[in-house]
Amino acid sequence: MEQRAGQITGVAGIIQERLEKSLNPRVLEIRDDSHKHRGHAGHDGQGESHFFVEIVSDAFEGKSRVERQRMVYECLGDLLQKKIHALALKTDTPGETDPKSGG
Repeated sequence: MEQRAGQITGVAGIIQERLEKSLNPRVLEIRDDSHKHRGHAGHDGQGESHFFVEIVSDAFEGKSRVERQRMVYECLGDLLQKKIHALALKTDTPGETDPKSGG
């Protein structure tokens, strides 16, 4: 069963749009963790700078963890330079998350 985050706005919305378009994920969860970093370097006080993204996509089949992360970075390119200070990723294939597959 496919699971998608609801329609979201701001930087998280741009992340969602780009990842859905490029990687066609079965699962995409985006969490803004900026509130956990108030007062830290890279937090401008406005939020939307620190994110956790969990993505499950067939596009990751046969790719290493580093290759998967690079695929996500390519999708987000300019956001990583201008808007996103920190990005934590959990990147899996459907087989790695489906308990029936043994993954």
